[in-house]
Amino acid sequence: MSEGKPFASVKDALEAGRAVIDATSESARLDAEVLLGLATGKDRAWLYANSDEALADKTANVFRALLAERARGVPLAHLTGMREFWSLALRVNEHTLVPRPETELLVELALERIPANQPIRILDLGTGTGAIAIALATERADANITATDSSDQALTVAKQNAEQHCAGRIEFFAGNWFTAVSDDTVFDLIVSNPPYIAANETRLTDPELAFEPIDALYSGADGLDAIRQIVAAAPTHLQPGGALLIEHGFAQADAVAQLLKAAGFKSVDNATDLAGNPRVTTGIKP
Repeated sequence: MSEGKPFASVKDALEAGRAVIDATSESARLDAEVLLGLATGKDRAWLYANSDEALADKTANVFRALLAERARGVPLAHLTGMREFWSLALRVNEHTLVPRPETELLVELALERIPANQPIRILDLGTGTGAIAIALATERADANITATDSSDQALTVAKQNAEQHCAGRIEFFAGNWFTAVSDDTVFDLIVSNPPYIAANETRLTDPELAFEPIDALYSGADGLDAIRQIVAAAPTHLQPGGALLIEHGFAQADAVAQLLKAAGFKSVDNATDLAGNPRVTTGIKP
């Protein structure tokens, strides 16, 4: 969006902003408020309390530039550099998958298996922003948590987030899935939100995904390549009685359950997210 005439007021700017991004955002009004807050350096409460105030030309042009990026599909989190997950403000950028609300189910299920005040060993595979590992670290002070990712850039972001929320609590290692940890390292709990979109589904998914790292999204013809790798190697790195929790697509629950059973996992079970979609499958090593 190029420079234009000054907005009559904050209220006028928000209405104009909503109209600009309405076609590309399911929460256009809220997005406009967040972006105007970013442009002005003010919070939403200030925007409402000063709705009749005019915007300086420089502020208006910054707002227009942000709206233009949002209108072409750039995720709001990339424009603000932040995303909330588990009530934690996390840094994000183009090298990390933006944490989704449905992934909080994985955290909830993991916490059910982590006793308080016990030094349980946890591995988070493909940590991205560090969202899952950090959420677990803030909830279980005695847990020993390791997080891995194949992207050095993503690990840089994850380490920054961990320093902000749980300094010194998580060990980070670079590598593709279990190659990041030694062969004889075992854990009580392994969690992962791996890529699980099928390669031929690029036209069917959220357009914002075009701005996120491909390696964190797509995983082979059926979307299960990464999950196959994780399930096949996980038993070697789990204590007897240890659990593997994997997030997956809503149509993949049966396939993931079959993979777990074929790998020898017992008590295989699936949990649904708030939308009622099968989202996380769990298996226990005998």
